Amino acid sequence: MTLARADELADILRASPDVMHVLTTVRALRLPDWRLFSGAVYQTVWNHQTGRPPAYGLKDFDIGFFDPDTSWDAEDVFIKRVAAAFDEPFRSTVEVRNQARVHLWFEDRFGEPYAALRGTDEALGRFVCPAFAVGVRLEDDDTISVAAPFGLDDVFDMVLRPNPNRPEAGGWARATTSAQGRWPECRVIT
Repeated sequence: MTLARADELADILRASPDVMHVLTTVRALRLPDWRLFSGAVYQTVWNHQTGRPPAYGLKDFDIGFFDPDTSWDAEDVFIKRVAAAFDEPFRSTVEVRNQARVHLWFEDRFGEPYAALRGTDEALGRFVCPAFAVGVRLEDDDTISVAAPFGLDDVFDMVLRPNPNRPEAGGWARATTSAQGRWPECRVIT
């Protein structure tokens, strides 16, 4: 990932009032090892690339954090805390999940094994495709830090390809069909 691409991504995200509202609000909550990732990031870039409004097609804002307490009760405290920080429509669209717990439910939900993670950024390497595997955080100095284990080229080029580190995911067809339905400019490469 080049610094220029990371700066361009940060500039695009800063131009989205909704993304900045979520980043600013979540930063104030001081969640451990948190990132905004997936759709709210790559879809905002795609909207910029295609001249659409920043919020076009965004269904939700996925927040991952990492708390070593893998109990549901501990995660639920964070979920309620985040929900209480937002008014509608954000309260219904900001979804927060403890990445330390994903291995406990992933296989039942998606039919694939999922090894335990050591941190939030490690989760990005397991996303369905590289374009989805981008996470950002608004830091205390107002910079936007970027984690993108596969780089940012696929995001900016609007390319969907399988994650090279895992077989084609069970939800691949659904994810690519949904993306192309909203952004027909994106290309699927298998």
